[in-house]
Amino acid sequence: MTGNPLNAEQASTKIAALFDTRSAANDAAERVCHEAHLRRGQVRLVHPYEAHFGRKLEPENDAIARTAVRSHLMMGTLGAVVGLAIVGILHRQGVEAVMDSPGFAIGAALFLGMVFGMLLAGLVTARPDHQLVITPVREAVQHGRWALLVHPTTPQQCNEAMRALRNTTAEVLRTA
Repeated sequence: MTGNPLNAEQASTKIAALFDTRSAANDAAERVCHEAHLRRGQVRLVHPYEAHFGRKLEPENDAIARTAVRSHLMMGTLGAVVGLAIVGILHRQGVEAVMDSPGFAIGAALFLGMVFGMLLAGLVTARPDHQLVITPVREAVQHGRWALLVHPTTPQQCNEAMRALRNTTAEVLRTA
C-alpha cells in the first residue's frame, strides 16, 4: 500500500495492536481479518516473550532490498540531475567559478548531487516511521503482552483494519 515509486513493498504500512491476553488478541485477529477482508498471512500474532519476531514485523525482506536498490538508483540520478541544473543556472548567471572551471563544476555537482540523493534514499529505505510500531511491540512482548500485527496492502484495508481495532481494548499503533 504505497503511492511511493521508490518503495517496492506491497504492505508498506504496519499496524500493531497490543493486548494483555491471548483470547483478546485472537478475537481481534479474527475481527480484523473479517472486517478488513485480509488474508490470514496479512495478520500475525506475536506471543509474549517471543524472541525472533522480526520476520512477522517485516515479512517482505526481498521487497526491502528492492526498495533499497530502486531508491538509491532513482534518488542518486535525481540528485545528479538537480546538481547539473544548479550548475546550469550558475553558468547562465555568469558565476566566475563555474565559468572558469566548467568541467570541475559539473563533476562536483554530479558527485555532490548523487551523494545527497543517495543519503535521502537511505532514509527512505530505513523507514524511520516503522520504529513507531517496532519499538512499542518489542517492549510489550518483552513484558508479557500479545501483539497483533496487520499488513494491509490497500488504503481501504488499512482504514477498515484501523476501524476494527479501534473497537477493541487494544493500544493501536500505525506507521505512515
